[in-house]
Order: sequence, then structure tokens, then C-alpha cells
Amino acid sequence: MSARSIDEPHRVSSQLELLFDLTFVVAVAAVTAEFAHGIADGHGLAGLVPFLQVFFAIWWAWMNFTWFASAYDTDDVAYRLLTMVQMAGVLVLAAGVPAAANQSDYGVVTLGYVIMRMALVTQWVRAGLEDPARRRTALRYAAGITILQLGWILRFFLAEKGVLPASSVLPFFVGLVVLELAVPRWAERARSTNWHPHHIAERYGLFTIILLGESVLATTRGVEGALETGKISGPFIVVAVSGLVLLFALWWLYFLGPAGEGLSDRRHRSYLWGYGHYGIFAALAALGAGLEVAVEQSGHDVVASPLALGYAVAVPVGVYLALLWAVHVLVIAQPVMFPAAVLGCVVAVLSLPLATPWVGVAAVVAATAAICVLLVAVTIWTTAVGARAEAQ
Repeated sequence: MSARSIDEPHRVSSQLELLFDLTFVVAVAAVTAEFAHGIADGHGLAGLVPFLQVFFAIWWAWMNFTWFASAYDTDDVAYRLLTMVQMAGVLVLAAGVPAAANQSDYGVVTLGYVIMRMALVTQWVRAGLEDPARRRTALRYAAGITILQLGWILRFFLAEKGVLPASSVLPFFVGLVVLELAVPRWAERARSTNWHPHHIAERYGLFTIILLGESVLATTRGVEGALETGKISGPFIVVAVSGLVLLFALWWLYFLGPAGEGLSDRRHRSYLWGYGHYGIFAALAALGAGLEVAVEQSGHDVVASPLALGYAVAVPVGVYLALLWAVHVLVIAQPVMFPAAVLGCVVAVLSLPLATPWVGVAAVVAATAAICVLLVAVTIWTTAVGARAEAQ
């Protein structure tokens, strides 16, 4: 298991990585569906923390595998089998999402996380044995992941036995998250791994597409729920069409910047760029839940108020736009999105739900989509003007 070259030409995602991503489709669909149920029942805020906790486990497992594979994807028998074990862990985690969301029972989620993490530890130990130049880095990763995995297991059992007070459960979780995020930084201080910038940019782009696809799936579930009533109303059509336009605009904005070239020139900012995507990815997943309920309520009544449904769509969009601009600034020398335009769009989007009691959810979703389309148009126009000015 030798390190791959950081400037390997034409480096793209392997077929195994694409297969690996399919298991995360199941996991993200499960957590999005549960969050949508919470929003529809009027418990969106109460379900937000469990949603973010489970989504962190999904995202962190995906991200750890992705960066490891970028440096050590040997694609031999041992590598493939260990990847299969990680995939099994993802599916176990996905099976535990309903219990985690409804009964705060994280037993199955923790088990799935253990399976994924221990397979990754084995990969790192193998890399340490077979790549002497980066042995210290690999063993640091293996040790850090193992110790923290014991911490997650301890947290679960302390909470289950009542030893850990309810008020300390969330702070314990946050503390473990901080330590998890610190492990790569600590391990790479020994010697940096050979992750490929263009490969990483592609992998993040593919996961973004997966999450946008989950939003499409969630919206489809909402359409099915509305159609069960046999009513096709004007608001139903407006929300469904506007939701699709909104997702297309968000996709367009994400891929405007050349992240691969930026990561190649600014490798030292890869941590903030990679970690910042947690918010981007979580926002897209939450948007899928919000759109599902928004479509569903156009066909029949839900417990949640129109104001809550408006914010269930607007807040994820606002967070997505702000964080997308932030991660672009980190690695791209000349960001294509101007901060004033992004700030104006975020403020406008977050203000729209206040009008929901008078104009309805459909109008808010349509206006949100229109604002994002306008941001796309402004960005394309300013980019074209700048390109012409440089050419002259």
C-alpha cells in the first residue's frame, strides 16, 4: 500500500468509490425522512439536534474514507474487502436512524459507526506497515480513531445506564466531535498524506449531487403524499416546480468555482474547506426535508404552521449560500460570487418566511427559488464582464 502521487493525471473517482457512495444514499435518505416527519408534526426544532448528530456520523465516516482513498486507493483484494465492511457499517447506521430520531436510542447507530471506524483503522494500520515514509502519520490516525471510538462507545453506555446526566449528553457529544476534527490535523503534522486535490474536489462534488438527489427524492415523497388526497392545486404545482428550480440553481452555484485548482494551490486550507462542507451538506439534506413537507402540505393539512414550513426551506438555503461563499473564498483566488450579492440574497431568503402567514408557503418557496436564480444570473453576468475586461 504505497502512497499515490498528488499530481497523478486524470485522477477520478473509482468504481468502488461510486459503489461506496450508494450506501450513503440510503443513510442520508433515512435521516432526511425522519427529519421531515418531525417538521410535519411541528417538532422541527426538537428534531434538529438529533438530525445534526446523526448526519455528523454519516458525513464524518464518508469524509474519512474519501481522504484516505485519495492517498491510498490500491484497489487490491484487501482494500476492497475492508471497504465492503465499511459499507456494511453505513447500512447498519442507516437502520438505526428511526430509533435515534424517535426514541433517542443511538445503539444501532453507534454499532454501525463502530463497524465503519474499525475497518478504517485496519486500513490505516496496513498503510503504516507498508508505507514506511508515512508510518508515523498512519499510526497516528489509527490510534486517534481507535481512542475516540472507545469514547463514543463509552458515551453510549453512560447515557443508557443513566450515569451521564441528560444535561451532559450533548456537551459530551460536542467534545468528541471536536476531538474527531482534531485527529487529522494532529496526524498530518508528522507528514502530510498524498491526497489528490482534483480527486477530492470531484468526490465532494459527487456527494453534493447525492444530497441534491436526496432532495429530489424527498420532494417526490411529498408529491406522493399530496397526490394521495386526489387534489392537484395551484400551490401544489408551484411548490413542486419551484423546488426543482431551486435545487438546479443551488447545483449551478456549487460548481461555478474551480475547487480542484484552488485546493492544489492552497493545500494548507484543505481542513477548513473540508470541514466547512459539513454545514453545506447538512443544509442540503435539511432542505430536502423542508421541501418534502412543503409539497405535502399543499395537498393536505400538516401540524406545522406555515411560518415553520417557510423557515424549513429558507434557513437551509441561507446557510448553504453563506457557507458556499465561505469555502470558495478559502481556496479560490478570485471567487465568482460577490459577498454583497450573497449577503443580500441570504438576508432576502431569511426574511421571506415572515410573509408566509399572508402569502402562503408556495409563494415563499417560489420567491426563494427566484432569488437563487437571480444570484446565478448575476454571477454569470459579472464573470462574463470580468472575462471580457481581462481579454481587453
